[in-house]
Amino acid sequence: MKLIKPKFWETKNIISFILYPLSVITYLVNITKKFSIKKNFEIKTICVGNIFLGGTGKTSLTIEINELLKKKFKTVFIKKNYENQSDEINLLNNKGKIISSNDRESALLSAIKKKYEVAILDDGLQQKNINYDLKIVCFNSEDALGNEYMLPAGPLRENINEINNYDCIFLNGEKKNTKLLSKLKSINKNIKIFEGKYRPLNLKNFNLKKKYLMFCGIGNPHEFEQTLIKYKFNICEKIIYPDHHKLTNIDLKKLKDKAKNENFILITTEKDFFRLSKIERKNIKFLKINLEIKDKKNFKKILISKL
Repeated sequence: MKLIKPKFWETKNIISFILYPLSVITYLVNITKKFSIKKNFEIKTICVGNIFLGGTGKTSLTIEINELLKKKFKTVFIKKNYENQSDEINLLNNKGKIISSNDRESALLSAIKKKYEVAILDDGLQQKNINYDLKIVCFNSEDALGNEYMLPAGPLRENINEINNYDCIFLNGEKKNTKLLSKLKSINKNIKIFEGKYRPLNLKNFNLKKKYLMFCGIGNPHEFEQTLIKYKFNICEKIIYPDHHKLTNIDLKKLKDKAKNENFILITTEKDFFRLSKIERKNIKFLKINLEIKDKKNFKKILISKL
C-alpha cells in the first residue's frame, strides 16, 4: 500500500468527524478478531508491530533484535507479502535469513521445517490468532498518536488500549515526548518502555561540503531529514514520495538529471536504496543507519526471558 498520511489525521477536525463512523467499523472488526482461536507454533516468536500506521521504526527494531539474538539462536525474519513492500523484504534479506509468504502461518510452518529456533516477525500484531511469545509495539516519538482516531478517521490501526495486551513498548526518535509517555503509562502503568535513536554508520563516505538532494519514500521522511540536518548535510532540495513508492524510470531520470544539472549528490535511505536494482543504484548514495537502543542490556534480558 502506497501511503501519504493525510493532514486531517494530525488533529480532530471536520473531516475526521465525518469519517468517524467508519472508524467504529474498524473497531468492531478488531473486536471480532479477538475471538479467533489462538495457534501455538513449535518455534519461538517475537512480533514487532505498531498501532500508528507507518513510520514507527519496526523494521529497524526487527533488524536490531536479530543482531542481539543471532549468535545464540538460529533466527529468521518473517514478513508477510504485501504489494509494493518489496523494499522491506529486500532490506531484511540483506540483514539475515527471511521467509516471506502471503500468510504468516505458512511462513512460520516453513521456518519450523527449516529448523529455525526464533522467528522475528516484522508486523503482525493485528493478527490475533497467533500466540506470539513476545509482542513489541513501536511508536515514533514525534508523530505519536495523531488525532487518536482509528482508520480511516485517524492513523491508528487499532484502539490505543490494545497496549494492555502487549509486552513492551519501543519509542523511536530523537524527540523526548513526555506527553506520549504519560498517555501510554496512564493506559498501562506496568508496561516496559524502551527508547531508541538512529545513528549513522557510514558518515565517512560523505563529503559534507557538497550539496545534496534528499529523496525517499518511507513512513516518516521527516525523521530522515532531521538526521541529515543533525549531521550537517547540506540539503539543498528534497523530494518525498509515498511510503513504499517504487521509483519509475521517469522518476529516476528526473532525479538524476536534476542532480547533474545542479551539481547535487543524491542521497536516500537504506530501505529506498535496496528497492532499486543494481543498475538503478548508480550515482545514488544511502545513509546507513543503526538503531541505538537505550538500556540495551535490559532489553536483551526481556528478549531472552521469552525464548
